[in-house]
Amino acid sequence: MTLQTSDFDFYLPEELIAQTPLKDRASSKLLILDKETGDIKDKHFEDIIDELNEGDALVMNNTRVLPARLHGEKPDTGGHLEVLLLNNTEGDTWETLIKPAKRAKVGTNISFGDGRLTAVVKEELEHGGRIIEFSYEGIFIENLEALGEMPLPPYIKEKLDDQERYQTVYAKENGSAAAPTAGLHFTKELLEKIEAKGVKLVYLTLHVGLGTFRPVSVEDLESHHMHSEFYSLSEESAASLREIKAQGGRIVAVGTTSIRTLETIGTKFNGEIQADSGWTDIFIKPGYEFKLVDAFSTNFHLPMSTLVMLVSAFAGREEVLHAYNHAVKEEYRFFSFGDAMFVK
Repeated sequence: MTLQTSDFDFYLPEELIAQTPLKDRASSKLLILDKETGDIKDKHFEDIIDELNEGDALVMNNTRVLPARLHGEKPDTGGHLEVLLLNNTEGDTWETLIKPAKRAKVGTNISFGDGRLTAVVKEELEHGGRIIEFSYEGIFIENLEALGEMPLPPYIKEKLDDQERYQTVYAKENGSAAAPTAGLHFTKELLEKIEAKGVKLVYLTLHVGLGTFRPVSVEDLESHHMHSEFYSLSEESAASLREIKAQGGRIVAVGTTSIRTLETIGTKFNGEIQADSGWTDIFIKPGYEFKLVDAFSTNFHLPMSTLVMLVSAFAGREEVLHAYNHAVKEEYRFFSFGDAMFVK
């Protein structure tokens, strides 16, 4: 049977979409799904430590979200343009989304913060995409932090008081247009307890693109093409994971971005774990055989999204939709600032 996009639909009341983060990161609810039995348990996120065993590896994405939304103007007309940075293609050149795109033709100059940062449009892409090249004095990231805003997902309407609340506590490598939200639940204290239990903390990097939020626009899944995102796994992290696997420990991924990085590497190297970096557009859907990941935590995702498809590939579509319906009934909070599930 060929699965369709609509096979991953479920009822989600709008009031369950979390608009603001909880004060205490680890106080979120945690739904535990056993993929072998279909059993569901309702816990709190700090109970995740009970699901981790001595000798496991907990793999986290240490990307840091850029304040990637910029408000600029065209110096010649004073017209306002909103620019969202997606990928740093090379040097000071970026792939961006610009609104309104029709005002940003090739050759258009844009000024940000009274000229502290300027840019020129180099190339037009589809869907409002533009390649632009920046000019500035000093350090680019410092200019960006002074002028940019955190690019919250489109379904979050509330203003975020503390920008750091949309970063994981271990965020390090600048480059994401969105947070790897499964990691938002961890506190430094909880990670210390997990490490003290004998679980190895391992980091990789995948810079999350805005394609994460782009809905699947085709009914036939075979026709859907994933966006590309940059990933990197260091030799130190690869060696740690090889050692964990050799000793019989599990690789437990935090979030779909960590899963996609690990499975990209597992697919590329026939199930072996090697240091690697590059661009991935892997689309994990039912029928996919997992190479490296043994269990994972993740947030609750949009109906008919590629992320629900990924979770279903691991745990079964019917089991996942049953768990999601349970989460709706129990009023779990959904999406970026919502609650979490642990799938094993």
